[in-house]
Amino acid sequence: MAEEQHSWKFAQCFGDKGDSDDITEADIITTVEFDQTGDLLATGDKGGRVVLFERNDGKKGCEYKFHTEFQSHEAEFDYLKSLEIEEKINKIKWCKRQNSAHFLLTTNDKTIKLWKVFEKSLRVVAENTVAPSLPSSQLQIPKLSYRDTIVAAIPRKVYANAHAYHINSISTNSDGETYLSADDLRINLWNLDISDQSFNIVDVKPANMEELTEVITAAEFHPYHCNMFMYSSSKGSIKLIDMRQSALCDQHATVFEEPENPATRSFFSEIISSVSDVKFSQDGRYILSRDYLGLKIWDINMNNKPVQTIQIHDQLRNRLCDLYENDCIFDKFECNFSADGNSVLSGSYSNTFHIFDREGKSDISLQADKNAFKAKRLGSAKHKMVSSGPGGGLSSSGGLTSDNMDYSKKILHASWHPRENSIAVAATNNLFIFT
Repeated sequence: MAEEQHSWKFAQCFGDKGDSDDITEADIITTVEFDQTGDLLATGDKGGRVVLFERNDGKKGCEYKFHTEFQSHEAEFDYLKSLEIEEKINKIKWCKRQNSAHFLLTTNDKTIKLWKVFEKSLRVVAENTVAPSLPSSQLQIPKLSYRDTIVAAIPRKVYANAHAYHINSISTNSDGETYLSADDLRINLWNLDISDQSFNIVDVKPANMEELTEVITAAEFHPYHCNMFMYSSSKGSIKLIDMRQSALCDQHATVFEEPENPATRSFFSEIISSVSDVKFSQDGRYILSRDYLGLKIWDINMNNKPVQTIQIHDQLRNRLCDLYENDCIFDKFECNFSADGNSVLSGSYSNTFHIFDREGKSDISLQADKNAFKAKRLGSAKHKMVSSGPGGGLSSSGGLTSDNMDYSKKILHASWHPRENSIAVAATNNLFIFT
């Protein structure tokens, strides 16, 4: 087991390896997502572009090559609300593959699009092959000859005008027919084939907006029960819902929430307890949630306390005031389960991310940084074996203290290969692959 944990290595990097001063805002990667096979990998950026990579079969191991790139969203202006809508891609989700084409959902703050990506043969008219001795009235049929194969991306559906607030999540259902989209106050259920109608299944908007106490931060369908989904809130709770119980799903729910320790309560308590991301394990048994300071793993059959708590930013507790001043306290880190559910992944500052085993015995800290290219050993991993603390808690710093962390470099977005131990990590405008 220990050998397996120590074998992570840097495999690949896509993106500009120049100085960070050259990075344009539009190039910053905002989402990363493997498809269900792991053969394709998608990234979205602040400029509204989607870049797809495919597995490079010519290479041993899990490495990728550029597949195609397309402009998914453009900047818009809502004249009714005098509001600028960014082109930034918030989320990408792959749909189940049913034929030779690939389908994926992309969303910015307001509009979701369904894209079809497929290979297309380019044919051109060959020179006319009719013999000159034939009469001119002879019907001349042009011949088409194969020129090239290109990868085309076309929008098949546009799901617009259903969200008054910023969309933070989309999740495809295991039935292959429906998906959900969540904004700050509502969750909608869509049929992939119907773009002009959706069903509002969760609505937490109070009658008087001055009474608003929490917002929805993330939502995801159960991996194989098509009637179940969960959503997390800024109050640190996760709600697991069965759609068969009620048409409007915000009342009947199993709530996963850990009561706050009054001794540690502070001005920042509510901000740091806000859940930024939730994921189901592939078997659907466990829920992984990320808040500002760390991770919690919940058993869906036990909602009174998490089965494991992992501290990632414990060393930042004494810096919360500074982090509030520079807005870092509002950073939304994502989290992931490994394919087998035995490890979890989440990011931190200084372009580091952590892989923890479910037993709470090890923390592997890796750095996804362009400066690693200058080192002799690219992406060399810093491993730290730690023992679990009281109450099954695990504490990690990866050798970084609150003083030597670079808060401008952060790993917010990552995706774990659905079948193998490979990880795709977004660091500013670069995509790193670790295997």
